[in-house]
Amino acid sequence: MRLSVIRLFDPWRSPLCTCPRKYSLHPYTGCSHFCLYCYATSYIGRRPSTPKTKFLENVKGDLEFIEKGAIIEMSSSSDPYPPIEEKLQLTRKTLEIMLTRNVRVLITTKSYIVIRDLDLLRKIPSAVMITITTLDDNLAKLIEPEAPLPSLRLRAIRELSASGIPVGVRVDPIIPGVNSDPYYIVELIEAVKEAGARHIVTATYKAKWDSLSRLSHAIPEIARKLRELYVYSGVKIHGYMYLAREKREELLLPVVKTALRLGLTVATCREGLTSQYFQAPSCDGSHLISCSLRA
Repeated sequence: MRLSVIRLFDPWRSPLCTCPRKYSLHPYTGCSHFCLYCYATSYIGRRPSTPKTKFLENVKGDLEFIEKGAIIEMSSSSDPYPPIEEKLQLTRKTLEIMLTRNVRVLITTKSYIVIRDLDLLRKIPSAVMITITTLDDNLAKLIEPEAPLPSLRLRAIRELSASGIPVGVRVDPIIPGVNSDPYYIVELIEAVKEAGARHIVTATYKAKWDSLSRLSHAIPEIARKLRELYVYSGVKIHGYMYLAREKREELLLPVVKTALRLGLTVATCREGLTSQYFQAPSCDGSHLISCSLRA
């Protein structure tokens, strides 16, 4: 089976990946949010969201070969709702196509534009994961310069939840010395719970040389510490620089404890930690999706 744009999700065959079987679909190449910590820029470069040619035609063709009930995620490495989506509506038109097929949809985004498609998401077995790394608008502008502000993302969670769409939050990545203060982590988890989130997935920042350089230039006061933690004290796993295991456990534990205290499911992403850090049916939030499919 040769697919054009829908791909079996396989993040570089990482043995640390705990995602269930699913497919990934990216209407756009590149990402206009220009987050400093983005890992995808190491292999596609840093460029704005660009629509794929013949995308909708290819989606229709690929769906002929996708099994009933399959989970399709939009999108795992570029946001399906960049600013240009308001005009082009590639993601919306994709959802309209999926409405005619027996598939499930997992949306992962930082954008408030997702609210526009509530009418379709109500009709498709779906869930939405909103990424929020901090509640501090100034910090968000620094590390996610072109992404919607956290306050707008919280609003999206509220509106999605109020409309009956199950919502989770990606607190990802946690960057030591940037957004890792336990006090603010607790505040963030409490805020998304109040807004209607049901699930948290979290992860520490995994460094690539290009993203490490961007962070070091943007926040020079942490440059030496990041280099020490990742280059000298960290570990290399499948092409990424990871923090030492003990440091990752230290940074992630406040997320896990707070989520459990608030009655949320919680998991970590590609960390390889014990079950204490994975207390959910799925890491990616796909367990939130309704299983009701047409006969």
